[in-house]
Amino acid sequence: MPTIKFAVLPGDYIGPEVMAEALRVLEHVARQEGLVLEARPADVGGAGIDNHGKALPDSTLRLCERSDAILFGSVGGPKWEKLPPKEQPERAALLPLRKHFTLFANIRPGLLYKELKAASPIKDERIADGIDIVCIRELTGGLYFGKPKETTTLADGDLQAVDTMVYRKSEIERITRTAVETARSRKRRLCSIDKANILETSVLWRRTVSEYVARHAPDVELSHMYVDNAAMQLVRSPNQFDVFVTENMFGDILSDEMAVICGSLGMLSSASIGTGKNSLGLPFGLYEPAGGTAPDIAGKGVANPCAQVLSTALMLRYSFGLEKAAARIEAAVRKAVTGGARTADIAFGGAAVGTRGMADAIIAAL
Repeated sequence: MPTIKFAVLPGDYIGPEVMAEALRVLEHVARQEGLVLEARPADVGGAGIDNHGKALPDSTLRLCERSDAILFGSVGGPKWEKLPPKEQPERAALLPLRKHFTLFANIRPGLLYKELKAASPIKDERIADGIDIVCIRELTGGLYFGKPKETTTLADGDLQAVDTMVYRKSEIERITRTAVETARSRKRRLCSIDKANILETSVLWRRTVSEYVARHAPDVELSHMYVDNAAMQLVRSPNQFDVFVTENMFGDILSDEMAVICGSLGMLSSASIGTGKNSLGLPFGLYEPAGGTAPDIAGKGVANPCAQVLSTALMLRYSFGLEKAAARIEAAVRKAVTGGARTADIAFGGAAVGTRGMADAIIAAL
């Protein structure tokens, strides 16, 4: 039997609640598909600070290094907001993990079932069949990682802060490769988003993407768009996109905008893929829901587990090569939700099930 060996980092507040249900769904699929799960839990985020003194404990990092993938929850919340910014869970856990494992490609599906159109702020007629797009975000370069990054006092006593946006051609080529592979699995349409009318990094970005696609993927239809226009077009007509690829900061902003138009963060998964291979020779990756820790509903058993469940499907697909099992989970979530099982965030005032009830419905659909 194939063994699925992965680290489980539940995180904070609703993180452990939705993780428990996602694992229950995964265990059901494993029994059906003849898989052996080796899920090894560890603290991260606020739980890491409370139990080990830092957001990414050394023991957690070592566990991740011995695993074939990381199934990640959500981290952070008001309990740790008074810590210095560099020590807070979001910054001190996720960014080091991305850097350590060179998790350079964030793949975030923007999916809204047509039955859930009422959850989107976009008018019904513009999303008659729902939304189905994918954002590919470069994750380890650009403004967030460039040096120098500092605040200094000038000779006249004024304060000056500097962040540096840096991209190498090789970094742009590897994220373009991921975007091309994703486009080929869908409609073979790719939009590259930049600010090439202003930024030197974007001039290099556009030229590199164009050259890569022309040389390696002439079968993919490539277009370009400035980021300010892209932000508008996502709201005006989201399905004009199929797959779009962009640099780190633009991707951070646009993927969150995409999450809003898709109605509920509780439905959106993501995969962060690295340069390294796992013991199976497949991409090592980190898989997490797009939403946060939702402290206001933690412990109430009402959080939507679908994003965490769908993240397990991405993990099976990319890091374990189990397309059939991944597709079955995705189909079961769709069947459960469109069949009427809804947590409060997607119930629109109607009858709502709890976290466990939602997982029960997904398992029944399997």
